[in-house]
Amino acid sequence: MKTRIMFLVILFGFVPTTVYPMGLSPARAVAMGGAYTGLAKGVYAPLYNPANIGLSGYQEIGIELVGVGAELSNNSFTLDDYNDYTDVILTEEDKSTILGKIPAKGLKVTSDIEVSLMSLSMGPFVLSINGNAAAEINLGKDALELFMEENALVDTFSLDGRYNQAIAYASAGLSYGTSIYKSGTRQLAVGATFKYIRGLGYGKVTELSGSGRVDTLMPGYEGEGTMIAQTATGGSGYAVDIGTALKLSDSYTAGVAFINILSSITWDKDTEEHRSYFQFNTIETLDDIDIEGSDEDPIEIPSFKSNLPTVMKVGLANISGKLLWAVDWEQGFKQAAGVSSKPRLSAGAEYRLIGFLPLRAGYSIGGGKGSVISGGLGFDLSLFYLDLAVSNHGGFNFGEKSKGIHLAVSTGLRF
Repeated sequence: MKTRIMFLVILFGFVPTTVYPMGLSPARAVAMGGAYTGLAKGVYAPLYNPANIGLSGYQEIGIELVGVGAELSNNSFTLDDYNDYTDVILTEEDKSTILGKIPAKGLKVTSDIEVSLMSLSMGPFVLSINGNAAAEINLGKDALELFMEENALVDTFSLDGRYNQAIAYASAGLSYGTSIYKSGTRQLAVGATFKYIRGLGYGKVTELSGSGRVDTLMPGYEGEGTMIAQTATGGSGYAVDIGTALKLSDSYTAGVAFINILSSITWDKDTEEHRSYFQFNTIETLDDIDIEGSDEDPIEIPSFKSNLPTVMKVGLANISGKLLWAVDWEQGFKQAAGVSSKPRLSAGAEYRLIGFLPLRAGYSIGGGKGSVISGGLGFDLSLFYLDLAVSNHGGFNFGEKSKGIHLAVSTGLRF
């Protein structure tokens, strides 16, 4: 069974990842589509731009009691599709329809969660404590075609160059922001966050090679390969965020931040190297995958390091009146676990027809998440606040037409 699972991991491009999904738990931000770089105050500023707490009007004395955000989505199928094609015998037309819904980069399923506990803001200082987790599964379209189509379009395939990584950790961050220039209503501030990282687990495929062939006369395929992976169950390190914020007037604020501009985690507990070899064949056993493989005993290795991908956030916000709005651009600098090298654009608004009951809506597109529409509301009772939010993956296709959902709730006290 272990070898069978490993075969699916390698051939399908299965990528289990646990990363640092910042911004999943602040429900106000989620409801506004993630467009929050220019609006984030107090305990929420470090998640978007630590320089904000250097601006007048953005500093708060408060506690976020708890914030929780959970997201589950995929890039190909809706609930309708699941109901239509589960527990049925697929026709050739069904197979063609299913494959047509999967983009060239493959089927991606993600599940993310962020929990913030007892974060504290004290004017220009913020202390944040977060627990973060994410899981991502990538199924290569070429492999899915091989499994579903009896007549493959290619006669060979290769596993070389696939990349798998997994990481889990918790963090405690201290943020500081300060104003460095004032002129009338204009104000320029800078800020930074230093995060202590406690690594909980790590896994990375350092070498993956293999190839196979498709039989053009008898439906099926066969191949072999090798996988080498490094793992660890503990470590420690740091990460640094920096930002700058500009208050253009009493009505508008802009800012730019670089999250994880510096980072390093040293993995030093139970560091091991794992080697696996496998062979698979469906030509002679059409009803099932015949897999043979072997796993060598883990080898202890010296401690090693990893880092976190850098993400840039740029935002502009209207901060006065009953109607607030914001637009953001988020850009990762490389494709990595939980980060896309494609830009993500988002826009959001908040309207207070009734002062203590703000209504919020937002929209975002890109960044590997596709089209996402968001909404939510808050209960702002001056001292106590409660925010609720929901996001729908797939734009305006709700319910059984949705490709995923994101729920968030956050509550705290402001003094």
